[in-house]
Order: sequence, then structure tokens, then C-alpha cells
Amino acid sequence: MGILVPDTVLNDGLSIPVIGLGTYNLKGDQGANAIQFAIDERGYRLIDSAYNYENEGTVGEAIRRSSVSRDELRITSKLPGRYQEYEKAVITIEESLYRANLDYYDLYLIHWPNPLQDNYVQAWQALIDAKKKGLIRSIGVCNFLPEHLERLERETGVKPSLNQIELHPLFNQAQQRKWHDENNIKTQSWSPLARANDVLQNNTLQRIAKKHSKSISQVILRWHYQLGAISIPKSSSPDRQLENISIFDFTLDEDDLSLIIGLNQSDGRINNQDPAVYEEF
Repeated sequence: MGILVPDTVLNDGLSIPVIGLGTYNLKGDQGANAIQFAIDERGYRLIDSAYNYENEGTVGEAIRRSSVSRDELRITSKLPGRYQEYEKAVITIEESLYRANLDYYDLYLIHWPNPLQDNYVQAWQALIDAKKKGLIRSIGVCNFLPEHLERLERETGVKPSLNQIELHPLFNQAQQRKWHDENNIKTQSWSPLARANDVLQNNTLQRIAKKHSKSISQVILRWHYQLGAISIPKSSSPDRQLENISIFDFTLDEDDLSLIIGLNQSDGRINNQDPAVYEEF
């Protein structure tokens, strides 16, 4: 049951859906039920988690409850900043799998570069080695700037399959996305709806939504899709889960896209988390 979502192919050959389910703050039995419903009834196959969300066990439980086979799902988790030293990273990846009771993750990402600590290259090597062991199918990063991405490939010979970055109409990351496209790295969007801060009340987006007889959320998520970005909106609501994934029966025209691009703000980050200096632990 549910919506059939198109796939996109990463630079290492793994195919993943173009829209997934964010799970931040989805925990316990309630969270497991919401995630299972998204999988079984709404058609979500890409599920995004992180070690620091403290819900890898919840995601694993939802997978066990689901009627969908494991090989049809794409499950993501992320390495926190405090465990970027090589040996700590190796143990943390194993712990992530134990928490979820999974044999492997489809995607495992470094959550932030933490450039002041300068351990992200050895963390990347840990992910490379975990992939060789079969613990991870595809490896990527979050919030890495081009300079960080270039260094990973230069020092290890392996480039990430995707980079999950803050991306929404108020902060469209045009230059970063262009760099990804030129270097065959997929863009994935966190907080694709800007955590609903003001953006859902935006007059421009309201007009576009009315034009297409869609919700503002659907317009924004369709915009991500037409940019070539993989979005992971979070919702525990069955109605909102359906709304968010129902974006494949209309198309934004060039005027729509231009208007949305025009909403970009130089200071559009939600929490001013600049990867050049921000440290996540």
C-alpha cells in the first residue's frame, strides 16, 4: 500500500527513494508505531535516524513490526561528533547496529565535520572500513562544505555518496548544490520544510499552492524533488505523512521555481549552524 516513490542512484550504485521519513524525536512505542505506519501504509522506504537522536532502537523495532521486507528498506544513521576518532567511530558504528538490532545500515553518515576538532578524516576512514566489512552499504556525510569533501577524497580516495545539508526555501544552498552536482554527490535536505517556521505562512508559497490545488508543504517538497534533492520530512501524523509523500502528480513551472528561489535569505539558516565553525557532540 501507499505511494510509489521514484528512486535515485548514488555514485556507488545504491538506489534510494527521492523522499524519506525523518525520525527526530520519534521514540518509544509511539514512535515505532508512527514509523511502522509510514512504511506499511504510506509507502515510505527511506528512514532517517542518527545516534544522537537516541531512537535507533525505535527505528529497528518499527522495521521488525513492519510487513515490508528489510531489503526493500533504506535505513540511515549518523556518527556523532564526540566519536570521530577512528577506534571510537568503529565501536559507535557497531553500537548503532546493536541498538537497532540490524545486520547493516544502508546509509551511514558523519553527522557534522567538526573542523575545529579535525577528526573527520579518520572518522571517514572508519566508515570506509565498515563498508568493506559489510556493515554499511553506502557512506556519506552531513553538513560538509566543499573544502571538507575535497579533503576526504584527497586523503582517502573515496568520496561520499551524498551530503545531507540544511536546505529549504529560505536557505536554498545554490552554490553547495551546484558543487555536489559537478562532483557526483547527491544532495539530501534536512529540515526541508524549515521546521515550519514562517515558511508555511509565506504569501508567495500560498499563491503557488493555490495555483496547483496543493498544500504549501507539498509545493516545498515538490521543489526539493525538482532540484534533484532527496528530502526527509518528519511527521508522526498519518495525514501529514500522506500529504508529504503525495508530490508526484503535479509539476512546478519555471515561474514557480523562480519565485521560490527568490525567497532565499543570506541569513536563512534556522539555528545559525555554520559547518565552518559549528561543533556537534
